[in-house]
Amino acid sequence: MNKNSTEKTTLHPRNINRFSYDFKKLISSSPNLEHYVFTNEHKIESIDFANPDAVKALNKALLVSYYDIINWDIPKNYLCPPIPGRADYIHNIADLLAQCNNGIIPEGEEVIGLDIGIGANCIYPIIGNHAYNWSFVGTDIDENAIQNCKKIITENPKLIDFISLQLQAEPRYIFKNIILPEDKFAFTICNPPFHSSQDEALKATTRKINNLENTRTKNPVLNFGGQNKELWCEGGEFAFITQMIYESVKYPLQCFWFTTLVSKKDNLKSLYKTLNKVGAATIKTIEMAQGQKNSRFIAWTFLSEKQQKEWKFMI
Repeated sequence: MNKNSTEKTTLHPRNINRFSYDFKKLISSSPNLEHYVFTNEHKIESIDFANPDAVKALNKALLVSYYDIINWDIPKNYLCPPIPGRADYIHNIADLLAQCNNGIIPEGEEVIGLDIGIGANCIYPIIGNHAYNWSFVGTDIDENAIQNCKKIITENPKLIDFISLQLQAEPRYIFKNIILPEDKFAFTICNPPFHSSQDEALKATTRKINNLENTRTKNPVLNFGGQNKELWCEGGEFAFITQMIYESVKYPLQCFWFTTLVSKKDNLKSLYKTLNKVGAATIKTIEMAQGQKNSRFIAWTFLSEKQQKEWKFMI
């Protein structure tokens, strides 16, 4: 940790990136990052977060320095997620599991998570395995994304026994073909496509880049990347999560907590109505914050209180 670093108090207390980046340490483990680090007007070392190559170099350095990853990369134009925010989702899920486990976070390979839309980056399984030794099944509708995750796992042998991958061959479904009769998941995790069209996704990215650069541009470079399938789907986030809710009804005893990020807070009321309609036993919204950005995920279960107490996280 950099002794002069500032604590990011909005991040989860167990988030190992809770303090400002120690660029000296990061560069020592991933020298390529040095090309992108500069001292800003506040005399603080930083990178240009509007530069996709800089963001990827930072991610790679964080994974090498803090998550024991030997090698990590993603293809051009694929989503390069901010690691501290993704870690917060994992740590909050750990707290959620602990609430039904006598306050103890269940750890070990028997605790299995299902990552819906793992993307090409494999971030959630990497963080969850490092922090809690959890196992994961990662799914995606993009064969290229699955193949890149396979490459990441192969080049980091410590992940081989903990992460398996499965292509969703029928894109209109989420859990069908994925959750098999013998499966038992402690949780699902998902970063759904937020936008309802390519045009909407482009406009949102333009706003983000303009805010980062304090400029006005109509043709932004995607700093966090993202393929069409990662950024938008017909009906957007609301339609995707609604589909997820209706499908989850078919697996009430095979997953403790179904969860997903919800970008648009205005969607919560309608999503809660749908969850109540399908008979979810418990519904929660967990608020998170990364700096000035607020985010959240919803969690639901069909298990009764008695079934929750009887659930065995470890075999």
